[in-house]
Amino acid sequence: MTTLNNILKSADQIKRATEVGKTVHRRLQHISTVDGVLVGDETLVARIMSRPELCCLFDSLSRAEVPVAGTVFGRFVSRRIDRLRIDEASQTIDILDYKTDTDKTVFYDKYMAQVREYIELLKRIYPKYRVRGYILWTHDFELEQVA
Repeated sequence: MTTLNNILKSADQIKRATEVGKTVHRRLQHISTVDGVLVGDETLVARIMSRPELCCLFDSLSRAEVPVAGTVFGRFVSRRIDRLRIDEASQTIDILDYKTDTDKTVFYDKYMAQVREYIELLKRIYPKYRVRGYILWTHDFELEQVA
């Protein structure tokens, strides 16, 4: 009985974490810049505004849920990037992927590989641009650059 209870409790925790993750992702998706002002979910806007390194990733040059496709690492991929910022003037592209995991170690390598794939894909599309990738860990709002 204890094992079954543990399994059910674990499944319930995973379900709850997934629901929270989807909600936060959706709220971040709807943040935008209107007339130079960041708008959207007030709590998330305040968190972004308190972190200067995040502000530019949500400015008027950024777009949410950007579809991208191409051949990378020898295979065709079709993806949707959480947030993409293209600065034509500096020829810089920033990729931001949201992750809601509270334990960063569980899928860390998988997430890093995912963002590296985005970076390689964008480098092929924009060969003259510098492309940088980041993960925003939404549970603590830590921004991590992907090497």
